[in-house]
Amino acid sequence: MTQPKQQQTPPGRESQLRPKADHGEESYKGSGRLKGKAAIITGADSGIGRAVAIAFAREGADVLVGYLSEHDDARETAKWVEKAGRKAVLLAGDVSTRAHCHELVDRAMKELGRIDVLVNNAAFQMEHDCLEELSEDEWDYTFATNITAMFVTVKAALPHLKRGASIINTASVVSDQPRPKLIAYSATKAAIVNFTGSLAGVLAGKGIRVNCVAPGPIWTPLIPSTMSPEHVEKFGDNVPLKRPGQPAEVAPAYVFLASDESSYVSGARIAVTGGVPLI
Repeated sequence: MTQPKQQQTPPGRESQLRPKADHGEESYKGSGRLKGKAAIITGADSGIGRAVAIAFAREGADVLVGYLSEHDDARETAKWVEKAGRKAVLLAGDVSTRAHCHELVDRAMKELGRIDVLVNNAAFQMEHDCLEELSEDEWDYTFATNITAMFVTVKAALPHLKRGASIINTASVVSDQPRPKLIAYSATKAAIVNFTGSLAGVLAGKGIRVNCVAPGPIWTPLIPSTMSPEHVEKFGDNVPLKRPGQPAEVAPAYVFLASDESSYVSGARIAVTGGVPLI
């Protein structure tokens, strides 16, 4: 399966993606599995974050939609959340800044009144052909966005999380299968898996579960905005299912981990990788 060659300016826009991604707008059917819950989802303007927001809303949750600067995309996500009859709160900002991580929590408490689910999904990546192309500033920004933001946001949210709350971090197939062109990104995703496992143990006594989802190649604006047009064209061809996944195919894993159905699941990594095994 091939996509048209294309490239976008980071962080990418859903409206410019060809073909359009499927976030479950017409397919996801809720059944009240998250009724009465409130969730923070970072990176929820597009891609996996949007699909999770739609699924959560259709399962009965109110959602704070965190995003960087893609205002039109974020408003589209909010439209689908509200169409499901749930409250959507939009908050733009850069999770690499610690003040914004605290702002996410403060705004959720002010607007939603509680936090039952925290989805740390926002991420940054950029392909480089050699180490010399990767600047120290970009290395620092990648770690600040992908892993330090998780620590800061969790710590800020912790006083508000009650027994039964769920923290879900977005890892990646590259946590086990590091990519030479994604040195910084691959390193952060491996760190997220270890952070998830350690945090699950730390918070077990409080009755708070911590898990992560490890997607494989998923068709989102991140891809054409961080990879070469040639790579985009063949994106997903290297997995056993021979195609990229859609955000709608990842969202159910987050719903399961957010719901009380996963009450005995903590410290886990759910692979949604198109057939690539994770050990």
